[in-house]
Amino acid sequence: MYHAPHQFEPTSLSERQREEVLPLAESIALCSVKLTAAAHETTRASLRELLRQMNSFYSNRIEGQSTHPRNIERALQSDFSHRPYDARLQRIALAHIGAEREMEAKSHEGPALKSAFLIDAHRALYDRLTPQDRLSDDGEIIIPGQIRTRDVQVARHVAPIAASLPAFLQRLDEVYGKARGWDRILIDTACAHHRVAWVHPFLDGNGRAARLQTHCALWKLSEGLWSPSRGFARSTPAYYAALHNADAPRQGDLDGRGNLSAAGLLTWVKYFLEMCNDQVSFMSKMLALDAIKPRIEALLVVRHMKREAILPLVHIFGLGPVGRGEFSQMTGLAERSARSLMATLLADRLLVSDTPYGPLRFGLPLDALGLLFPNLYPEADLPL
Repeated sequence: MYHAPHQFEPTSLSERQREEVLPLAESIALCSVKLTAAAHETTRASLRELLRQMNSFYSNRIEGQSTHPRNIERALQSDFSHRPYDARLQRIALAHIGAEREMEAKSHEGPALKSAFLIDAHRALYDRLTPQDRLSDDGEIIIPGQIRTRDVQVARHVAPIAASLPAFLQRLDEVYGKARGWDRILIDTACAHHRVAWVHPFLDGNGRAARLQTHCALWKLSEGLWSPSRGFARSTPAYYAALHNADAPRQGDLDGRGNLSAAGLLTWVKYFLEMCNDQVSFMSKMLALDAIKPRIEALLVVRHMKREAILPLVHIFGLGPVGRGEFSQMTGLAERSARSLMATLLADRLLVSDTPYGPLRFGLPLDALGLLFPNLYPEADLPL
């Protein structure tokens, strides 16, 4: 039985191990900083809203509780399924989106890798659900933000005894949230993600809370434009295998000096960083201005829309909103034709405006993602 914090050491990589993964962490940080300058801020803001839906879908899919992306979009419009099971999944997805938005804002107030933030993330998620929607698999109602008070076993992993959780959480606070430099923060975030899952502080929702914490710990770097959760969900067997390998006890005198395997933790960190690198690289390609123009053109061709919309749409994507008169001028069409084209784009939500006569900004409807951002969210193209 695990009862004392020394039993989950090492909580960090050795300096030699850090040196091994620092180049990859540095590359992720550099690419992410460049990514936050891609496209216009209004375009990035629209993308963040879309990615919150996507993060919800993927985090819940890892738990075997995902709903269709279109059902998530409908739930955001308060359109819930008449089937109780599907409606519950919609509510869980909405809870995740709301919790992610709330915790992103709180990540500016202090280190997201602290146990208080983890507990708050759990509360933010489950507070948004009714008691009926908070039932665990064994029928127990999960209390938002409550540390478990009984012992549990998850598959082959026997989590620390409940009485010892305060000591384990205190140790997490001593180790994490102090790193400086995004390369080292990335490595610490990877270590913290596993050790939080290993401690299993809640009766249920540990994975979701840990992924929320991880997302927010990296938010100032990612600005919400990428998240490792997408990578985890698209390689779920590898995700769980890497977590499980880091659970292993020390394998002899060459495997560190802690109770758990230092090599297993390093393997997990490498997997984590590879997922981050994959997501940053993918989003960099998606937001590159020289690549978005042909994809916008392809979308307009498929939808039988006038090619004169290409230039203004690319302009709005990269440089921000334009007035309606300016949009019409950029098309080069006669006024009536330009207005008709504008109305079509607004109806298709490729253009968005807050008021009937307000500026036009770039829209990201789900049914356009397959061409605008291929493979970003392919599940959105699947039939219901």
